[in-house]
Amino acid sequence: MSLPKVSVIGAGQVGATTAHLLALKGLADITLIDIVEGLAQGKALDLMHSAPVEAFAGRVVGTADFGALSGSRLVIITAGLARKPGMSRDDLLAANASIVGPIAERIASSAPQAAVIVVTNPLDVMVALALQRTGFPRQRVMGMAGVLDSARLRAVVAMRLDVPPADVQAMILGSHGDLMVALRDSITVKGKPAAGMLPPGELDQLIERAKNGGAEIVSLLKTGSAFYAPASGVVEMASAILRNTHAVLPVCAALQGEYGLRDVCIGVPAQLGSPGIERVVEQPLSPQEREALASAARQVQEMIAKLPAAPTVGTR
Repeated sequence: MSLPKVSVIGAGQVGATTAHLLALKGLADITLIDIVEGLAQGKALDLMHSAPVEAFAGRVVGTADFGALSGSRLVIITAGLARKPGMSRDDLLAANASIVGPIAERIASSAPQAAVIVVTNPLDVMVALALQRTGFPRQRVMGMAGVLDSARLRAVVAMRLDVPPADVQAMILGSHGDLMVALRDSITVKGKPAAGMLPPGELDQLIERAKNGGAEIVSLLKTGSAFYAPASGVVEMASAILRNTHAVLPVCAALQGEYGLRDVCIGVPAQLGSPGIERVVEQPLSPQEREALASAARQVQEMIAKLPAAPTVGTR
């Protein structure tokens, strides 16, 4: 059986780990692309050397040629700069816009039928930019952040309660990082509210730890940032699309009226399948959650306006 083609742009830690997981799960033939000559080729060859041991059938190839995007069913963008000391969020936005914008244009010309998952930060703004530069329907361009933030919250709750992480469920909406919105009623352990298993106020502390999970990892590593969990998050989204599972996951999506929001890319629950985003799932929110989501959307819109060429979110 032939496998779909997935191209991963950026052969750093997140991109290479994403390629590794895609191969291990038998989801795709993978093309790893990086402008640093030899980087993608070397990591792809290393992955292929593991194939006899891991018994995966997909091929992994590496290249610096963006023409290799041709025929991709899905393109994952991990390329970009991490925020460095002394760099403002606006500096990061401008730097990564100069990377993601041209990449999106190459995807449009070389893989016009592909779905696109953006991982580069600032996530919500980069999704809006990719949507504008590809000209793709909004169903085919999305971002990975909510799956990661939800996983971090599930993990810290599981560690605190000493339960299997898979027994914990949670849903994070809003923007990646400080503007994330945790739906408290969604935080459960085997279907039971986690809040009832913790002392008063402790769930809020765990939500805060999950919100700062990326920064906590950076402070521990001293150099570099998280890559295992981000790669797992994007591969969960990729699996839902490639296997047409209709799974409902929190993703960064372009909204045109859902949740009362328009012309913004923000994290919401969405059903994923072969087309990409099959539908945005509107679930009940408390007044506080609805206002927090609207506040996050306003701040994202302000950041979008700072792009060199401010994008207009597609409506197709």
